[in-house]
Amino acid sequence: MLALGLAFAAGVASFHLLWQMPPLWLGAGALFATALFAWRVLWLRPVLVFVLGACWAQWHACLILCEPFPDALARATLLVEGRIASLPVQGAHSTRFRFEIERTSRDGQALPFRGLVRLSCYRDCPDLKAGERWRFPVRLKPRHGFASPNGFDYERWLFEAGILATGYTRRGPELERLDAGTGTYWLTRWRQALAAHLAVVLGESRQLGLVQALTLGERSGVDRATWDVLTRTGTNHLMAISGLHVGLIAAAVFFLVRLGWALSGRAVSLLAAPRAAAIAAGLAALVYAGLAGFAISTQRALIMLAVVLGAVLWRRTLRPYHALTLALVGVLIWDPQAVLSFGFWLSFGAVGLLLFSLGQRLPSRDPWTRWGRAQWAIGIGLMPLLFHFFAKASVIAPLVNLVAVPLFSLLLLPLVLVGTLLSFIPGLEWPLAATADLLDLAVRGLAWLSDRPWAAMTLSARPPWVWGLAGLGALLLLAPRGLPGRWLGGILLLPMFLARPPHPPDGVAWLTLLDVGQGLSLVVRTAEGTLVYDTGPRYPSGFETGSTVVAPFLRAQGIDRLDRLVLSHADRDHAGGVEGLMASIQVEEIHSGESDDLDIPGAEPCRAGAGWEWSGVSFRYLHPQGQGATGNDASCVLMVRTAGAALLVMGDVERAVELDLVERLGTQLDADVLIAGHHGSRTSTSTALVQAVSPAWALVSSGYANAFGFPTPEVVRRLQAAGAWVLDTASAGAIRFEMGPSGIIQPPIGYREEHRRLWTHRPEPSWRLKQGGADEQQ
Repeated sequence: MLALGLAFAAGVASFHLLWQMPPLWLGAGALFATALFAWRVLWLRPVLVFVLGACWAQWHACLILCEPFPDALARATLLVEGRIASLPVQGAHSTRFRFEIERTSRDGQALPFRGLVRLSCYRDCPDLKAGERWRFPVRLKPRHGFASPNGFDYERWLFEAGILATGYTRRGPELERLDAGTGTYWLTRWRQALAAHLAVVLGESRQLGLVQALTLGERSGVDRATWDVLTRTGTNHLMAISGLHVGLIAAAVFFLVRLGWALSGRAVSLLAAPRAAAIAAGLAALVYAGLAGFAISTQRALIMLAVVLGAVLWRRTLRPYHALTLALVGVLIWDPQAVLSFGFWLSFGAVGLLLFSLGQRLPSRDPWTRWGRAQWAIGIGLMPLLFHFFAKASVIAPLVNLVAVPLFSLLLLPLVLVGTLLSFIPGLEWPLAATADLLDLAVRGLAWLSDRPWAAMTLSARPPWVWGLAGLGALLLLAPRGLPGRWLGGILLLPMFLARPPHPPDGVAWLTLLDVGQGLSLVVRTAEGTLVYDTGPRYPSGFETGSTVVAPFLRAQGIDRLDRLVLSHADRDHAGGVEGLMASIQVEEIHSGESDDLDIPGAEPCRAGAGWEWSGVSFRYLHPQGQGATGNDASCVLMVRTAGAALLVMGDVERAVELDLVERLGTQLDADVLIAGHHGSRTSTSTALVQAVSPAWALVSSGYANAFGFPTPEVVRRLQAAGAWVLDTASAGAIRFEMGPSGIIQPPIGYREEHRRLWTHRPEPSWRLKQGGADEQQ
């Protein structure tokens, strides 16, 4: 059973390593052929189960990938009807919710698109309740997120959640509530009502978000500062309905019911106390998981509990590893996409590590010793996974969790649940308010710990072999004491801490045009220093790309100090991420074309003629010439040259500035790579500039399906006519290339193509022409 279960899990996981969806007939054929041989050859049965797992994952993925939302309808105004499928989450500027589309039309013509989408509602959003049936005019786009190295994979997250498209609602006479009932979403509506009740009871309490997280599994109300505290102390797993909490509730109910049931002889004659306790514990876990809307973490916990409690109910003895394998198979049958969740690996890894580390030892009589060993096993064993998944981990987590887990799970969690129940009785709201105050004290204590500089550690990117050695080293350290060579585990962990990413040699520049949506951010690395040109946008919601895209990329390269930051001008799509970046990375110097408008201490103006050199790579500003320019035309125009190649960055300057540059500098503008001005707007990248620069490659930083239509077809046509190969971040993702003494060492490579996966959106460029130069680039 163990081998077959692991083979099924390996099949599911292996399918999700593919870079594109294979034909369904191929999987069915492989399954049929393997079944024919495995019928007679016993050792082929694990192979059959492996193929079965891959086919199951393929069928499940096909429900999402085989009929995607078409790119041709991106940003088209559609009319959709369906039901609200989640708790609407209200932010400062919008309300977000999932919407199950039942009917789609455009200009009165029915369209075949159906399925789950994620919508945002801006400005005068109506009161929305889970389960209600609505008609919305919307604009949708396929699953699409920023595709930059080491950033959050939003497309993977959407695929894992079964979401086919994202978009926003529009105002109009068609917007209408069609049915106020709940449909099949009665549980979600009930959870929404409970969240509203908690908001009324706790009012302006700072820990309202944590109370909602512990009772409903709804984390949207936890502010970013609190979440950072929990992450740095390794206690974020305690602050929502998790598998740990579901297991604790089930265990508490099991022992209480077993104890009480055994006191009644009549009850015992009807049903043995352990079996009655198993039924009660299962029901309690089911109800508590329902509070979380049966989130993925609670689904895993329920299935694992079902395996264990089922063995008690039917009087079967399960070996621990067999029980874990059955739970693993159950989770993957229920949801094959669970293998994409980091929580999946961390939760099963934690249980497996506890079995591996503690299951081979004689139990200690001292409960604190056993508890300490458990925290040591989880802390050391999961460290490689945490660093691999998140590039950071809490150093103090094992020690903090020694106290935090009992405090939150055995004291604060029961108090929150009891206080919530009592709050429905008029006059008994105070116990919940008092518990929220206790939560606040606990978070304050954790905040004090998280402020210690040694509380957490961040690592740069590591090659795969480092993680393999680290995993083996962690297992060796946790192995039984009698195993020879356990000390080698510590040596195998060393590369994880000591390895460093490569850096450019002298005279070479590594350049990465990051995908920040409708904005701009370029990173230039040399042997001597690193420059970031612009930080991408900041949105009204508060989301910005400085801390979410630029900083993770720099940290993965081992850069925690930025030598120079150039903010071309003060527009939000170029300088919007500066605060987030500076909060994450130390910045030495800041230059800008609108330094006075940025309100950043120490920011200096960039001026034509100024420049510097790092290890054989020269940097020179070509514009602005002096004060007076504002807006787009104030942008810093930067030339980066090696001995054999050059890059020209135009910022947002428009045609008048371009003509002035051509008149002043002429052939000095010649460059191999041009980053087109103003995201490919028709007001920039004039014919005169293109002819003067004569680039081999033209790169455009623009957002997918952006409202402005950038880059415009006429600009693309102009560049192609000059012989340039055009790439844009909207379709290619982040674009990286190298310049060295001998010229372009590495032609531009798009991140989407280089790191594509099943769920990666690979759109055709919006400017792709039907004939002529664009076709020649195929």
